[in-house]
Amino acid sequence: MENLIRENLSEVKGTIQRAAQKSGRRADEIKLVAVSKTHPPEVLRQSLAAGARIFGENKVQEADRKISEIGRDKAAWHLIGHLQTNKARRAVKLFDVIHTLDSVELAERLERICIEEERSQLSVLVQIDLAGEATKNGVKENDLPNLAAFLQTCERLKFDGLMIIPPFYEDAEQVRPFFKRLRELRDEIIPNGELSMGMSHDFETAIEEGATFVRVGTAIFGQRHTQ
Repeated sequence: MENLIRENLSEVKGTIQRAAQKSGRRADEIKLVAVSKTHPPEVLRQSLAAGARIFGENKVQEADRKISEIGRDKAAWHLIGHLQTNKARRAVKLFDVIHTLDSVELAERLERICIEEERSQLSVLVQIDLAGEATKNGVKENDLPNLAAFLQTCERLKFDGLMIIPPFYEDAEQVRPFFKRLRELRDEIIPNGELSMGMSHDFETAIEEGATFVRVGTAIFGQRHTQ
């Protein structure tokens, strides 16, 4: 399994390199988040040995088990799934970056918890819902300025950029307008901020549109383990 992960990681990094060159960017501008949700700690250890440095987890409780087994300092840990308010305190303790901030209420809670837990800084990205899908979370585009304005007042939360989970299309070109719009919003709201967009089937297109974080799971680990 480790050899397969190593080969897959190498292939994904090569694709990132080519996509960056195609769009006139440097590959080191793009950070690879290995989406490790549903995969057991042993697979994460193998991917660490193969060169993975950032893991993306969907659920706080699942991440908690893995981090306690693997080690908080062995990798960077990013929350890429929806954060329930009752899991906010644990998330503050576990994660380096939260990609899925989607309301002023959640931001207020995270800021307060950071103060209570004496965490000096927590990097957050705001998840945007551009497609209005009932199954997806994220702040509406019209509500983004209000949330961004609140984040600018925070002492502990560091507003670092935007994130999107667009509709799934087999043809990645159909996703491009969502990536482009996210970039436009980023340029308006937080120039030079991070853009977390692109997954296994469309991350090349996301890179062409300016992604700085790509969240890749299947192309590295294969199909998910069911739980």
